[in-house]
Amino acid sequence: MKRILLDTHALIWWLNGDNQLGANAIEHIANPENDIYVSAATVWEMSIKQQMGKLVVPEDIESKVEQAGFSELPITLFHGQQAGRLHLHHRDPFDRMLIAQAQAEGLQILTKDEQFPAYGIRLINASH
Repeated sequence: MKRILLDTHALIWWLNGDNQLGANAIEHIANPENDIYVSAATVWEMSIKQQMGKLVVPEDIESKVEQAGFSELPITLFHGQQAGRLHLHHRDPFDRMLIAQAQAEGLQILTKDEQFPAYGIRLINASH
């Protein structure tokens, strides 16, 4: 069993059936033995991008996540503190939060982001 945190693009690709999500990534997400998490930071990022006109987010994103069998990952004060203490390899605050959450909760991140390896966290490539 793996505990996997989806990066924002991975969640979007999964929900949209996008072929950018690789076969290995699909296997990890679809495996019922794995626990898949979606961070509150991901939905926050998606909502901001929707407001900017860069993304269309389902109105019922919470139920879509639930229907997919994914678990919500709230942002705690500890997560916030840890995100602020990370080295500045990555400047995106949403990605920094995901990295901090993965470190704090012992999660692997499913992502295509090339800057994540600098943090020494366990990753699953989203596009392979």
